[in-house]
Amino acid sequence: MSNWNLVRYSRSCISRFKNPHQKNFFSFCTSINEEGRTAPVRPGPPPVRVALTESAGRGVFATRRIGAGELLHTAKPLVSHPASLSTLQRVCCFCLRKLGNRNVSFCSEECEERAKAFYGVETKADWSAYDDYCRSNGLKYPLLVKRFACMVILGSVSADLLDILQPSSLSPQMISEMEKGFNLLKSAFKEANVADEKMAFLTKQWYTGVLARIRINAFRIELAGEPYEDLFLAAAASVEAEAAVGNAVYMLPSFYNHDCDPNAHILWIENANAKLTALCDVEAGEELRICYIDASMNHDARQAFLSQGFGFQCNCLRCLSGD
Repeated sequence: MSNWNLVRYSRSCISRFKNPHQKNFFSFCTSINEEGRTAPVRPGPPPVRVALTESAGRGVFATRRIGAGELLHTAKPLVSHPASLSTLQRVCCFCLRKLGNRNVSFCSEECEERAKAFYGVETKADWSAYDDYCRSNGLKYPLLVKRFACMVILGSVSADLLDILQPSSLSPQMISEMEKGFNLLKSAFKEANVADEKMAFLTKQWYTGVLARIRINAFRIELAGEPYEDLFLAAAASVEAEAAVGNAVYMLPSFYNHDCDPNAHILWIENANAKLTALCDVEAGEELRICYIDASMNHDARQAFLSQGFGFQCNCLRCLSGD
């Protein structure tokens, strides 16, 4: 799912999509330790779990009562990339934190070290033709595919890492249009003398499959700009700032389904590490949903955007009411 210009929309506290017989995929719970790093929480029940919904595939459900404004969990991106080629000069190449006027590629030594997962290959190849292809066609998701491929080549991740995510439906015409990007990507690696065995995974089927998953699971990252203690204020600030710094794909956040009147919200404070929070009180067993689009749009505009961008018609309570 993509997070476009997400606006916090107040929600009446109505329990929906409860199903006590769901199959549990996994439970998840994190906290932040004294060093500011996420760590698993041992005591107490986990706050969320992934399970099957009645009509929307997998979803995220509360395992206990959650209060309004409560932090549900954090999430680090599986892969991220600056929003555009011009943004590369303004944000950290790894975590997407704004760099200000510093003429550097990373905001810290830690990010520089972690970027070794892709940086060695990414800086070795000549991307001029591939980047021109993305720029001239207004494409951003192939940049994520490029970085992900670099990570696979260096052995940082498995080529099938994203296979668990739901792919978008691709028409024969869309697949045909992706072929040029695939050929340019593979050509750049070959010219950089990347060994054939390192590129064995890089087939047209792999390229289109990864792009199909990124298309509906990538989030547009807008930074709130400062460490707000009040998560509601941070949610509003991330919208007002219009600070799109990049796009990223996450594991658990990708399982959240959509609602035009959401009970949860995803936000970013200073970098690509996401925080998911409850917008209202949520009962145990209730599905947690976020809004994929600008919730302030009218009914027809929302339906058109969701149909064209995500391939489904929204039947949430707000849409069914005609609002």
